[in-house]
Amino acid sequence: MKKKGSEKKRHVVAWINKAEWDQVMDQLYSKDPSLQKFALSRVSAWKARYASSTPVAVDCTADLVRCQVLDRAGALNGDDLVLMYGAALVRFVNLITERQQGKVARPLRRLAGNLNIPEWVVNLRHDFTHRKMPTLKWCRKGCKVVLEWLQQEYWSRQLGGGTSENWDLKDEEEDEEEMKMREDELAAKKREMQAYQKARGLLVSYEKTQFESLGAGPEGGPFADLNWLLAEIKQFSLEASGLLIDVMLEDGFLVPTAQQLQTLGCGSGSGDGPCPVEPKLPQIFLHFWLSLLKMLNAPSFIHLLLEKLFAELKLLTAEPNDHRSFYVSAWISQLISCNAKNVAQHFETKVQRKARLKGRIFVNRIQMRWQQLVALCLEAACASTPHLLRLILDDMEHPLPLETRQKLLQLCSIYTQVDRPGPAAPAQQVYTLESLREKMQRSRWRAAVARRDPVSRESAGAPGDEADGLLGSPWQLCTDDVAWKNFPLGEVPRQSSEPSSLMVESFSSMTVFDQLVEVEGAARSAAPQPPARTTQALLWTSGDVVRLKCGLRLF
Repeated sequence: MKKKGSEKKRHVVAWINKAEWDQVMDQLYSKDPSLQKFALSRVSAWKARYASSTPVAVDCTADLVRCQVLDRAGALNGDDLVLMYGAALVRFVNLITERQQGKVARPLRRLAGNLNIPEWVVNLRHDFTHRKMPTLKWCRKGCKVVLEWLQQEYWSRQLGGGTSENWDLKDEEEDEEEMKMREDELAAKKREMQAYQKARGLLVSYEKTQFESLGAGPEGGPFADLNWLLAEIKQFSLEASGLLIDVMLEDGFLVPTAQQLQTLGCGSGSGDGPCPVEPKLPQIFLHFWLSLLKMLNAPSFIHLLLEKLFAELKLLTAEPNDHRSFYVSAWISQLISCNAKNVAQHFETKVQRKARLKGRIFVNRIQMRWQQLVALCLEAACASTPHLLRLILDDMEHPLPLETRQKLLQLCSIYTQVDRPGPAAPAQQVYTLESLREKMQRSRWRAAVARRDPVSRESAGAPGDEADGLLGSPWQLCTDDVAWKNFPLGEVPRQSSEPSSLMVESFSSMTVFDQLVEVEGAARSAAPQPPARTTQALLWTSGDVVRLKCGLRLF
């Protein structure tokens, strides 16, 4: 059972006391061969006491110092010295890096790099083992560098206490855990890359098969390989549906290239409708992918596909791409339209039902995540957002109130600058008393025109009436093509930043109480009028004003 790291570890040492340790260390690293020989004899005594538990650093230091003593004494020739230096250096690299090796063998260069051992020392060991023997000069240099490394990393660290068997290593368990995490990450990346290549290969094979099927003519039909490909793609979607959808959304698949459109006979335009407000897929392009999407029409796959389509549409708002945005929106519209409710389906014939279901991705209606789809649609604001939002709101199982839907669609149209209100658009709101008075005057004028010339009744509400109603007013009707999304709420083009510029040149002030007194006095002095005419007058009482004040809300 392992002890906790906080507990102090005790070791049995082979030297008598700390003074003997310091003396042996100084003598090993001295330049006097006689002192080095004495230190080597003391290390031999330690090894006899330690048996097989001699510290690796002590053993390696003794081997390298013995090579230096024999080299300085001149007792051996160059080849013998090279062999001795080589054995000591090979032994040093192998013993130092041995405990870092896990169950899976790792390169010595990486293990030595973790211990700050120069890479050329590992290369020197490789030359001794597998290649031509290095020169004596390189052997001496390697011995010197390794002894300095041992002095810094082992001997100097032992001055404050006893030796530790794992002096040159990180904690073994932490190191193995870290290396295992790295190996798991590399294995996961490798598996992901292989899965990506497999998904792309399957989709490319599907496209090739479909193009060949189209080239075979209307009598040919799909090849036998198509069923096998669809089964492979179905199996892959069960394992990694998210990765398959990511590959499908790349250019050349659900978003066709210009060459693919030309091959299919769709041209390079954006489908049947060039306007991106209501995107629609070309029928031949839809049938090209219909076999695959019918195979992948599980509710979970459709939900994930819609989420990724909306996420892609949101990314395109930062980097506009009209072609890609059109086809992403068109696929969203197609998926929602396939799920739309249709009352007329109950009265159609079998032939009509078969023709209708022929171009549908999925036949049975599925339960969508409506609140999530509404949020995703509003986050991905583009030219087709009002159209997509209208499809979602109309298809909901539990639809929102009509007024809420109208306001939501109107706000969406204002934000995206797409003026396509629904058939039940709300009437113009009245915000001030002056606007109410102007509206009453315009309605009286239109009624008078209609009485004089009934033919002009239809033209009384022409767009020019708004401009005529603003004559003599400080307000003007803007007819310029202005990008209103670039201006914050309350600011108009070419407006000065000075607050004084918001003041009109001529205006009159009138308190509510003065207006009441004047109206009441006029009412007493005037003759009685028929009830039909009194309803058209602006008769405001104090109670009406209080109710108006109570009903005002700031938003």
